[in-house]
Amino acid sequence: MPNPPPPRPSLVVAAAVVALLLAATLCHGGKTSLFVRKVEKTIDMPLDADVFAVPPGYNAPQQVHITQGDLLGEALIVSWVTVDEPGSSKVIYWKENSSQKKTAQGKASTYSYFNYTSGHIHHTTIRNLEHGTKYYYEVGIGHTVRQFWFVAPPEVGPDVPYTFGLIGDLGQSYDSNRTLAHYEMNPQKGQTVLFVGDLSYADNYPNHDNNRWDTWGRFVERSTAYQPWIWTAGNHELDFDPEIGETKPFKPFTHRYRTPFKASNSTAPLWYSIKRGPAHIIVLSSYSAYGKYTPQYKWLEAEFPKVNRAETPWLIVMMHSPWYNSYNYHYMEGESMRVMYETWFVQNKVDVVFAGHVHAYERSERVSNIAYNVVNGMCTPEIDQSAPVYITIGDGGNLEGLATNMTKPQPKYSAYREASFGHAIFDIKNRTHAYYSWHRNQDGYAVEADRHWFYNRYYNAAEEPSIV
Repeated sequence: MPNPPPPRPSLVVAAAVVALLLAATLCHGGKTSLFVRKVEKTIDMPLDADVFAVPPGYNAPQQVHITQGDLLGEALIVSWVTVDEPGSSKVIYWKENSSQKKTAQGKASTYSYFNYTSGHIHHTTIRNLEHGTKYYYEVGIGHTVRQFWFVAPPEVGPDVPYTFGLIGDLGQSYDSNRTLAHYEMNPQKGQTVLFVGDLSYADNYPNHDNNRWDTWGRFVERSTAYQPWIWTAGNHELDFDPEIGETKPFKPFTHRYRTPFKASNSTAPLWYSIKRGPAHIIVLSSYSAYGKYTPQYKWLEAEFPKVNRAETPWLIVMMHSPWYNSYNYHYMEGESMRVMYETWFVQNKVDVVFAGHVHAYERSERVSNIAYNVVNGMCTPEIDQSAPVYITIGDGGNLEGLATNMTKPQPKYSAYREASFGHAIFDIKNRTHAYYSWHRNQDGYAVEADRHWFYNRYYNAAEEPSIV
């Protein structure tokens, strides 16, 4: 039998191209940005910088910040610090274009950490807010009064547009200031910040210098006093240092930053949930016990059945330590938590998970590794349209600098990664679509370095198209 004719060169080339593309699809991931940030050291702003200035006046309130105060957004926690004396914990507030003023009464407390004693930290909850209404509020009653404003969120519902800003690992460097300014100047205005942990980095200074909590609070006040920041605790909030006698984890953070944890039946302020507009947001603590039968585990197990996707179609999870991370920094630190909870995330069709910790940016494909167990050897993350997109946004700009060392080749679960500082916007349009964009500090305010259309996993669980 005669030998068959050799294949035409064009077919050989085509077959080779197909094989290479298939290999790339199976072995390599998405895009590693070609943008190269100018090599420069991250430097803290000096303590006499204007962003750290103490407001003038006797006992003037400082470090003013607000966060959601209940499950549905009908309450707001207002917090601030007075230094000269306790003063009043009263908040006076009123609706825009109204002369009728109301008052809310809170409480003040102090704490000590090593050789530091805090100012008087006030927390006051305003209740029965009208959805979508702009309010003015005043603090410092009886001494130096300071006035701010906020807008209450829309009523919880599936087709309510709402825009979240995303910031993580901020610190108080010149790059931190650029990140916050870039977020403030973004024409696509965030209405609430989802903050994924690591606030002041006070623990990076000798004896966890808690004065750095004060400077940080004054630095971010220009945003935190006007829109709620939803807090996640990171490793730099632990402040656990037995060598100086400090053995209570999260002491400064929990005294200064309150969360509405009781509204979602949580037993601790470090894990909780809220509803805001069309989103159900679950906040987890990467540095609290999360194994089986722990309080956090039992709470999350009970929380998922409460999610009503007909009411809040967008299911968002926040944590600090990422589960999917292709940088050589903090690599696989979130693995044990992933093993505990990932199946729940896939079963409940979480739309997106935001994390920090790694000081760079990365967005994943929709992937899961729930098929793996210790005997079947199936240990490679696979594309899974029921799984969340995992976004690491620990790129706020803190003193520790950028994570620039990436694993190579880029794994297939990684869609886009870049070692730059920045922030992101998650703009929910309706029950089916949300537009996401990431903005590096070096660009103009409207420039999108990465972008992605999210299709809701409950109402529109189709595969999302890539945006080049």
